[in-house]
Amino acid sequence: MYVQRAPAEPMARTKTHKTHRWEDLPDEDLLQVRIRDLGLEIPGSWIEPFVRRLGDELAAKGIACHPACYLADEWLTPDKIPVIGIPFCLAHPRLRTLEETMMYEVEGGDPDTCMKLLRHECGHALNYAYQLYRRTRWRELFGRFSDTYSNSYSYQPYSRRFVIHLDDNYAQSHPDEDFAETFAVWLTPDSAWRDKYRDWPVLKKLQYVDTVMHLIGDMHPAVTFRGPPPYSAARMTSTLAAHYERKRRILGSEFQGYYDDSLRDLFAGDCVRSAPRASRLLRAHRARLVNNVTRWTGHRKFDIDQLVNRLAARCDALGLTAERPLEDIMVGLTAMVTAIASNTLTVNRKQR
Repeated sequence: MYVQRAPAEPMARTKTHKTHRWEDLPDEDLLQVRIRDLGLEIPGSWIEPFVRRLGDELAAKGIACHPACYLADEWLTPDKIPVIGIPFCLAHPRLRTLEETMMYEVEGGDPDTCMKLLRHECGHALNYAYQLYRRTRWRELFGRFSDTYSNSYSYQPYSRRFVIHLDDNYAQSHPDEDFAETFAVWLTPDSAWRDKYRDWPVLKKLQYVDTVMHLIGDMHPAVTFRGPPPYSAARMTSTLAAHYERKRRILGSEFQGYYDDSLRDLFAGDCVRSAPRASRLLRAHRARLVNNVTRWTGHRKFDIDQLVNRLAARCDALGLTAERPLEDIMVGLTAMVTAIASNTLTVNRKQR
């Protein structure tokens, strides 16, 4: 996914920990290592078989252009540059463990999700390599490539004008993302897209991708790239600690652990064995909670339901139990979810 960024802030000087065995360091010491000093590469790493698999899928579709992949600070395809950035944490199991500790998730850390994201980014890369976004039919089907990326986007959860691939109806966020998602579905082996989307308006987009990919299959790309790619891990002088601090700050409320302190205040720990799990209470009273919040905020039930799911998952991760009276908890939950929705959700819009 293409990500617009603000200019990087000057990085404060930090003490780095130099070692040939950084994978054996405890977290607090590993966080002081500069990213470029990790010496990471795709060859021989966990990610290599998936990059190779992407190339095999492209070859099976008759596409000669295989975008280069490199290790970056996140999943990305730089603006109009036909290369694919893969999070450096996926290149080593120790870093995947650290990512899980710091961010509570590893985006693309399982084979299925990894391939989904690789296919999506490949869609961007081929779009840029052949400048497909300049074609009249591309604009007719997907919209204007020049549309501004926003911090939020409107979407219809069950629209049949878009494919279903990544979470959060991501195809609806921007015309470029719509194309990348459509391409990813088309590329996926055994996706049976003709049957699955047979009666959907989005079928026209899939048929366009099928046609244009056959046309450009053996053509030389109009745009190529040489030199160090943007946001390359091999050139990052910041420490892992600075990297995660920046990542959490950018994610803001989208960071999974953002509301942990509030949840701990509302629920108790797992000290009472007979107390029900907090996540079970959340799910059991989901309808009541969603109805109460949507009544006062004007948000869609779908968005509030997704938010409740996130909070329930964090309660599970934290091992929280519901030891207070039900009505006290429901009052606190309603207030908490209402505050979160008011501060982080725009009515009928989804945060990117």
